[in-house]
Amino acid sequence: MSNGGIIGRIRSPPQPPTPILVCSKAVMCVMPIAQITIGAVYLDECPVQTYIPVYLVVLGVFGLMLTLLSCLPCAQQPKDGPPNPLNRLCTAWNSLTSFFLFCWFIAGNVWIYSIYQPNYNRNTTHLDSYCHRTLYLFAFWTTTLVYVLLGLFLVGGCCVLFCFFLCGRADPDDI
Repeated sequence: MSNGGIIGRIRSPPQPPTPILVCSKAVMCVMPIAQITIGAVYLDECPVQTYIPVYLVVLGVFGLMLTLLSCLPCAQQPKDGPPNPLNRLCTAWNSLTSFFLFCWFIAGNVWIYSIYQPNYNRNTTHLDSYCHRTLYLFAFWTTTLVYVLLGLFLVGGCCVLFCFFLCGRADPDDI
């Protein structure tokens, strides 16, 4: 059996109402805008690791671009008929951008966690160990938040699977 037949039979999820979609996209734009702002304001304020503000700006720009591009009609697959070439281009672009953001996130982890607890006091004699407190703590906690949310999703998913197993909704033959 071809994969197209299996995928074609999967029921598409219901589309939420437009006001909820608009509000969710607005909320998803808040963090990238904050990352761009903090990274740009404190661009030269972390000599101990000069890539941290650049990391925030690039992460914010690409995250915002990915969120806004998901609003375009080309990002949605047509319900009837074959996918159009523009849809395939949007899918390829979203995939490449997501892969870049994943790699950039790993690089940011190295830059942020490798200097954990930098010197927050600007000292004229040892300026090379200084990093602005707001910049570093924002980068640290937004990066750490990703791990916290990932852990919550994994624990929540395991709990749901465990509940399905206990309630008998999961068919033993499916495993």
